[in-house]
Amino acid sequence: MTALAERDYILGTHDDEIARLRLQHAVWRPRALDAWRRAQFNAGDTVIDIGCGPGYASEDLAEIADRVIALDRSRRFLDVLRARGSSKIETHEIDLDEDALPVSDADGAWVRWVFAFVKRPRDLASRVRAALKPGGRLVIHEYLDYETWSFMPGSQEHDEFVRAVMRSWRNAGGEPNVGRDLPRWLEELGFEIRSMQTIVDVIRPSDFAWQWPRSFIHSGLRRLIDLGEISADRGEEIARAFARNESDRQAMMVTPAVLEIVAVRR
Repeated sequence: MTALAERDYILGTHDDEIARLRLQHAVWRPRALDAWRRAQFNAGDTVIDIGCGPGYASEDLAEIADRVIALDRSRRFLDVLRARGSSKIETHEIDLDEDALPVSDADGAWVRWVFAFVKRPRDLASRVRAALKPGGRLVIHEYLDYETWSFMPGSQEHDEFVRAVMRSWRNAGGEPNVGRDLPRWLEELGFEIRSMQTIVDVIRPSDFAWQWPRSFIHSGLRRLIDLGEISADRGEEIARAFARNESDRQAMMVTPAVLEIVAVRR
């Protein structure tokens, strides 16, 4: 199962992807910390990091909570996390599409960009609820409208890249705009939604946040070529178009719209 999971992990588990995830977390860390504060993650808590990847958020959660249960199906990612040696973080290799979560009384759970990739996201939300105690808090950052990711002025090459990314996720059984369904599912499953907000930015090449989509474009193009979603020649054309946009210091990029949800298990 592990070998298969590593092969078909939609964004890969190689060294470049681990480095990209570190950068991604650095960009999104302030918003994660703010959401956890508002969800009242605290000392004494057990918090689940669902789809933890190489564990950068897990380590931040371990600075707050007493126990972090880090879950991912990638043994490679979990090995990277274990090698950093936090005594507060307990790792489990599980298939988030199939397996029960290995806890039933957690105080909190954190999920970022996981529901978009699993084949049965509503079922995962149900298993997350079962892992939380009554009153347990859930914080989600999930894509709401991926096609907001665009340049101003527009770029046909970039729009093609975004469509190819979305197509590759759907071909693998995911849904890039899954955030549109999450509020209804959570309420049906017995969560009370405490807050929701949309996160979308307009950024310039000089902004630190630019490095997040920039790194994804470079790794994502390679992945799309490997998957056969675009040709190598077209990938080069898309990369050149991005480089032209990036060299324009007045260029602006709209980031993919993300939905933040803070909810409580009834």
